Amino acid sequence: MGRRFAVASGLVLVAAALSGCTPTVHMEPADDSNNPLCAEVVVNLENLRSLAGQDRIWTDAQGTAAWGASGAAILLTCGLDKPAPTSELQCVTLEGVDWLVDASETPKLRLTTYGREPAVQLYVDTEVVSSNDVISTRGLVGAISVIPVDGACTAPDELDEDAQQLLDG
Repeated sequence: MGRRFAVASGLVLVAAALSGCTPTVHMEPADDSNNPLCAEVVVNLENLRSLAGQDRIWTDAQGTAAWGASGAAILLTCGLDKPAPTSELQCVTLEGVDWLVDASETPKLRLTTYGREPAVQLYVDTEVVSSNDVISTRGLVGAISVIPVDGACTAPDELDEDAQQLLDG
């Protein structure tokens, strides 16, 4: 009995030590985070240990992922409602994925896939990393591309200089 207790205690200590080395970011899941396509996105992201030079951090919500130091430079959430067409946000196409760019919280950008359901959203701290580097990473593009395209930006190449500078970080 004492030996089993010692082994179990040792396993608990090892597990605690291992989990203490890896921070976990608290995130809220999107309403449709249990969508099988989100599960496929997240599974495809498992091998993306680094994104735009930022190391992967664990999250505590379904359909999410994060990269960066304790503040998390890049947060990903899958399972959002498909955005409606808009003329108020820039729409950018990069590596075959259309993104709506919300710069209302600059220097942090909120990038939401357009023309895919469910939508994937990235929250990128451009003081830490270039959003352009993030959304052009093949591993991320490949993971998001499992969600079928059912719409597209109408004028994705019409970026003004300010919007391009925001994307470039």
